[in-house]
Amino acid sequence: MSTNRPFVISIAGFDPSAGAGVLADVKTFEQHQVYGFAINTANTIQTENDFVSIEWTALDFVLQSIETLFEAYEIKAVKIGIVPSLDYLKSIVFLIKKLSPKTKIVWDTVLRSTTEFDFLTIENQNDLIAILKEIELITPNYYEILKLDSKEKSVEVITEKLSKNCSILLKGGHHPTEIGTDYLHTPNQFFRLESKNAKIHPKHGSGCVLSAAITANLALEQELLTACKNGKNYTENFLLSNPSQLGHHYV
Repeated sequence: MSTNRPFVISIAGFDPSAGAGVLADVKTFEQHQVYGFAINTANTIQTENDFVSIEWTALDFVLQSIETLFEAYEIKAVKIGIVPSLDYLKSIVFLIKKLSPKTKIVWDTVLRSTTEFDFLTIENQNDLIAILKEIELITPNYYEILKLDSKEKSVEVITEKLSKNCSILLKGGHHPTEIGTDYLHTPNQFFRLESKNAKIHPKHGSGCVLSAAITANLALEQELLTACKNGKNYTENFLLSNPSQLGHHYV
């Protein structure tokens, strides 16, 4: 049992290419010197280039896994990835907060794969708001945040509305005019996080790596802004690691 590293959990999908999902998250956790556990929400068949199929894990199995780990360890932070429904996500988030109100939660809002395979549709805004009130941070890109409110077409309006409930790191990988510039919106203010490297190599799972790095930093008791800045730096090094779609992890 680890006695000198905080415990964190990735609750996400299993990607056999190890570029995304729980495998990528645990790689990231290890580089940040936190001890990472993993709970699968789904098994997938995919490579870094193609998404073939997905098989969801039964919710009861996931919840039992969460209870087992929280009973045995003090979990500082949790990263959540792909889930099949808002009710599934709500059950996970509410159970975590019931078991450990101080545990910080980061939700990487993966609503579809890069090959346009949909994972989750937001149908109930009241449920979404209730969930966000229990979460430390969500990390959507410019496409994903639009899917968080199907009735609103403005990224700015959606961000302003949702950031009253939890902090939002709006990722800049798909920014219409400032590629690579992220914006951290908290309930009271926002911060501009510029990219340090203009020439990067796109990577499968880069969003997973970023949210996992931030989760690890929060478990290490960094303030949210610092955790996001450091997570962004780590992810940029990951993106620069080699020209292929599968990145290398190193500090």
